[in-house]
Amino acid sequence: MENFMTERRYEAQDIEPKWQARWEKDHLFKVAEDPKKKKFYLLEMLPYPSGLIHMGHVRNYVIGDVAARYKMAQGFNVLHPMGWDAFGLPAENAAIERGIQPAKWTYNNIDYMRSQLKKLGISYDWDREFATCDPSYYRWEQLIFLKMYERGLAYKKTSLVNWCPGCQTVLANEQVENGFCWRCSSQVKQEMMSQWFFKITEYAEELLNDIDDKLEGWPERVRIMQREWIGKSKGSSIKFPLLCKEGEGEVDTALPHLNPPPAYAKATAGRLTKGRNYIEIFTTRPDTLFGATFMSLACEHPMVRELAKGTEHEKAVQKFIERTAKIDRATRLAGTYDKDGVFVGAHCINPVTGSKIPVYAANFVLMEYGTGAVMAVPAHDQRDFEFAKKYNLPIKVVIQPKEHHLDSKTMTQAYEGEGTLVNSGAFDGLWSVDAIEKITAHLNKKGIGGPTVSFKLKDWCLSRQRYWGAPIPIIYCEKCGTVPVSEKDLPVVLPQDVEFTGKGGSPLAKVESFINVKCPNCNGKARRETDTMDTFVESSWYMFRYASPHFEKGPVDKKAIDYWLPVDQYIGGIEHAVGHLIYCRFFTKVMRDLEMIALDEPVLNLMTQGMVIKDGSKMSKSKGNIVTCDDMVKKYGADTVRLFSLFAAPPEKDLDWNDQGIEGMHRFLLRVWRFVMNWLETPQSSPSPQGGEGRGEGEPALQRMTHKAIKKVTEDIERYHFNTAIAAIMEFVNYLYQTGAEAVSRQAIETLIIILSPFAPHVAEELCGLTGKTTSILKQSWPVFDPQLIVEDTMQIVIQVNGKLRDQITIPVDANEDEIKSKAQGAEKVVQHIEGRQIKKIIYVPKKLVNIVV
Repeated sequence: MENFMTERRYEAQDIEPKWQARWEKDHLFKVAEDPKKKKFYLLEMLPYPSGLIHMGHVRNYVIGDVAARYKMAQGFNVLHPMGWDAFGLPAENAAIERGIQPAKWTYNNIDYMRSQLKKLGISYDWDREFATCDPSYYRWEQLIFLKMYERGLAYKKTSLVNWCPGCQTVLANEQVENGFCWRCSSQVKQEMMSQWFFKITEYAEELLNDIDDKLEGWPERVRIMQREWIGKSKGSSIKFPLLCKEGEGEVDTALPHLNPPPAYAKATAGRLTKGRNYIEIFTTRPDTLFGATFMSLACEHPMVRELAKGTEHEKAVQKFIERTAKIDRATRLAGTYDKDGVFVGAHCINPVTGSKIPVYAANFVLMEYGTGAVMAVPAHDQRDFEFAKKYNLPIKVVIQPKEHHLDSKTMTQAYEGEGTLVNSGAFDGLWSVDAIEKITAHLNKKGIGGPTVSFKLKDWCLSRQRYWGAPIPIIYCEKCGTVPVSEKDLPVVLPQDVEFTGKGGSPLAKVESFINVKCPNCNGKARRETDTMDTFVESSWYMFRYASPHFEKGPVDKKAIDYWLPVDQYIGGIEHAVGHLIYCRFFTKVMRDLEMIALDEPVLNLMTQGMVIKDGSKMSKSKGNIVTCDDMVKKYGADTVRLFSLFAAPPEKDLDWNDQGIEGMHRFLLRVWRFVMNWLETPQSSPSPQGGEGRGEGEPALQRMTHKAIKKVTEDIERYHFNTAIAAIMEFVNYLYQTGAEAVSRQAIETLIIILSPFAPHVAEELCGLTGKTTSILKQSWPVFDPQLIVEDTMQIVIQVNGKLRDQITIPVDANEDEIKSKAQGAEKVVQHIEGRQIKKIIYVPKKLVNIVV
């Protein structure tokens, strides 16, 4: 036996490359549409090719691979593709630091990372691989942009944007984390720039409604985060006419129209954008309108600078804007800071009282809420109350509660509840809830407001002032203005002769051969757009391209889409809950409306896996706590690495890295290997005669444990509880060791190998072959448990005396209560505690315990 064991040692470094080569040679992961088979589309979020896969990444891909292999064994036609989210700043930074072109750096990284994934044995259909930086991919993205431009869903405007000084580019709201850049952690500034936007707000209502109607398979916390980010509120819009000249008199109550006072045009000459003669606000409390005594604008509101321009307040306003920009977004959301503001040098008119009220820029107002302008009602809003007290502004009570009488002179805090309207003209005496509808109707009738819905979601700013991204297919002509690139001229390809300095905005702006073109309309001189698209654009539709990656007639092949989509299981990090996952939902609806696909949502089920933690923080290059995939695979083998990444914690929880854990997984695989080798050494390990009963096949206990293992592992994989599934396999192996190799059936061995195979596919393939199978384990069916065989014929009953554990007994499952109580009293360790004592009562908890009270 020792000689046999010497010849059959478990050597992962020999076994794993052999099977990886065979899988690739036999194209076992290549799939095509097959109407006769039920499909299963499994997808992990595509990685950025940074050049290194560490253990934090491994977990994501292995989770997906287990599910994919399990579904294959169940007979599904499994699409499991992989590609590369290849545009982005790191490649451009590498070009600056290393003097290498971004394309070369990117593709070198892709080659290396592909080899790493293959060494892990991940079951990808590599024939569908693509990189989003390839013109054959972004060609179709540019086409989608043009179609969106035709429909008004892509547009350009000048607005206040998030500028990252470190990355030298604009960021979308979703890419600003607590006031800092999501990628380089630089403090984000607010700048006025002309930018391209996608009109995601056009789909806000549908995006919100579909969370409840069509995302049942998504984690609730992701659904909550998306609801909050979209942020629907029902209320009223109200227009406050501007009165910019200080000292201007009051106007009539309940203005019938919005024509500005006579002095308005002169006072605002050259200071306001054409047509802006009022400030529009959104409020959920129009019942408090008569109590509005000042106006608060977000620092980011464009009218703040416009109103202050040319006044004595301009410098103070600018300093305040800069000061407020240093408050991180989370703090501003929470309101855990001193309320601060500055007068902008303008007044507006309360449209129902005719009162002149000052306009302030305030640090507690956020641009993404409503219109970025808030009517301040200090008597009935705590933030406004604190602000009014600080700047000695009027406080006017317009809601009186039932319980007590409010006096603005003695109030110590705002009253924000319901009550009866006072100081509200014709609406006095109304209950506040009823007044909301009445006042809104009045505003609507007068043309100064009305019912409306507000969304926190803002349009997606997609312009980036960088090189390594998909060019925006727009041309600017001196005669024709903004002109879309002709479809026949797509793709607009990034030039290669670009100098990278990291300064002065987009490097494309300096490439004359790229910039200077002829206008598609008039053939005159024109210039290309030099901004590139946000890299989130590429990842917003890539799951559709996988269905037909080589299709040349459009972005997608509808027949392939109809078969493969939607994605049945999507796996990725929670950090994408309100960025990528909203964007890809938006793109799905846009592509549907462009009649490219027939889907409302891209993903049926979503799993957000936890991070890998080492030394108290997320495993990342910047933290210097990387454990590389290569090192671990070389030392222990891919199967050990896979098992550890799955067993150490449930998939949705963070995993704490520890060397002891991976050592333990390696010992477990060695234990499985040794047992199967021992079994193969026994005389009866060959297949049993057809129609006959092999060794151990008829043993009820062995059958029961085998089918219990099948049931447990199957149910746990279905629920993505991989750690408990592996624990069940370990328990089964322990049982087999207790039983002894000579008494274990072929069925039990083959079951062990196949239920282990999704987790440790290489060793499973090797053992499968050693037991006599001539086909890959990937061609074998997943075992099905027999409910009749897992029914226990006996049960364990705990015996207590006066509540203390004294013994336990094994009895038939069909024993009645009297039989159980009788046997309990006769148990050896129980007798000594009840002998000679009076039994007061015997309590029986069915199928669990007997408590004898003496």
